[in-house]
Amino acid sequence: MSETERYLLIGESVDLPTVKPQVSSSNDLRRQILVLAAPVLGEQILSMLVGLSDRLLSGHYLATEHLAAMTVIGYLLWLVYGIFSTLSVGAAAITARAIGAKDFSEANRVFHHALAMAFLLSVPATALGIPLIPQAVSLLQLDGPAAGAAQVYLRVVTPCIPLIAFQAVTIGCLRSAGDTVAGFIVMAVVNTLNIGFSWGLCLGVGPLPTLDWLGLAVGTAIGFLGGTVVLLVLVLNGRHGLKLQLQFDRIDLRLVKRILRVGIPGGVDNLVVIGCQLWFLSLINRLGTLATAAHGVALSIESIAFLPGIAIQAAAATLAGQYLGAGSPDLAKKAVQIARNLGCLIMGIGGLGLLILAPWLPYLFVSLTQQEVARTAAPLLRIIGIGMVPLAIVMITSAGLRGAGDTRITLAISLIGFMGVRIPATYLLALPSFEILPNTVVPAFQLGVRGAWYAMVLDLALRALLVEARFGWGNWTRVRV
Repeated sequence: MSETERYLLIGESVDLPTVKPQVSSSNDLRRQILVLAAPVLGEQILSMLVGLSDRLLSGHYLATEHLAAMTVIGYLLWLVYGIFSTLSVGAAAITARAIGAKDFSEANRVFHHALAMAFLLSVPATALGIPLIPQAVSLLQLDGPAAGAAQVYLRVVTPCIPLIAFQAVTIGCLRSAGDTVAGFIVMAVVNTLNIGFSWGLCLGVGPLPTLDWLGLAVGTAIGFLGGTVVLLVLVLNGRHGLKLQLQFDRIDLRLVKRILRVGIPGGVDNLVVIGCQLWFLSLINRLGTLATAAHGVALSIESIAFLPGIAIQAAAATLAGQYLGAGSPDLAKKAVQIARNLGCLIMGIGGLGLLILAPWLPYLFVSLTQQEVARTAAPLLRIIGIGMVPLAIVMITSAGLRGAGDTRITLAISLIGFMGVRIPATYLLALPSFEILPNTVVPAFQLGVRGAWYAMVLDLALRALLVEARFGWGNWTRVRV
């Protein structure tokens, strides 16, 4: 591997010649993608284990309403991360360009400004979030014991929003600099603490009290706290050209505008996706606790199949931004193409596994006493098995576009997919009827939660076509950040 390749891969401060980076073959790019993706995959596996652990506890030791509550909680925590993606996406795109151009001073300035903005946003978000917990749960059409369980959990975790903001922005900037190992280290700590304390406090292991459902929430909060401490130590010592300095210069409004110019469309894109996913979930919740629980179990299983896509999309975004910063748009485009093809292959194999093993996989998360949940979840896995390749294209190609700073187009594509296909099709396919005008009730196909998943696959297929069209057009390599 040449010094140029090594630099672009891990962001080391080496003395590069003032020429465009040269990569000898597709194998070199593939190796870069795999080296960047491997720690992210490890990070995502660890993160997934927390969700699986919580669902195992809920499915085997608690009740169906706790499974339903866990589904809603997962979406709401995703929303919290989405709020800070406005800063993370913008800062990451600019940081990647700066690293690609060897401007480490600029990369550090962007990092510190993004952290300051995250702090200023997280404090009021926490203050407003705590009293609005009942309204948020109610808005998602969750009621009864499941709603009460969700509120208990969220009251414990919501004060951790500033910690989540710090992790989201810092790990995003480090990834864009080529440091995907830091996120893995942090998530190893987060998830070890989370799983250990969640099981210990839920079941009352050893000297720990038996807190049942509350123990899961306390374990999650402990994990966030421990991960933040580790990440703080890492960036105080410096990682890949980024080093946290406790003494901060005055805010540069021009740099703030740059971060927001790229970040707002990217953040709104994430919030649109999350908001529409919450709307989508609220429609499923209207079908009853069984549908919500089965939906959550199927999502947990699906997440195993798309974990490689999450890792590869991080590599695609990093390489797209760094190669553009180094003045090599052809290599940026080629890197995203190779990442997309690799993701389609791996996730396509995962989709085949879902199709074949659908009847048995739900029992990983529910006991034999909850067979109705397992039987409801099995057909959902077959449906999404067909949609894994379009999902890979949406995840990885879109990540490459965002890494280049092309966030406005990805926002438009998300709006078209969700608002033009997924939400309307869910009303039509899943519900028994719906009202489009006052006193005007339209009959629907009444396919239940299966209809909602059919709508999801139709949305993914359309968005896959649109992001590929944008990628092939090529204008994204000339976006200014």
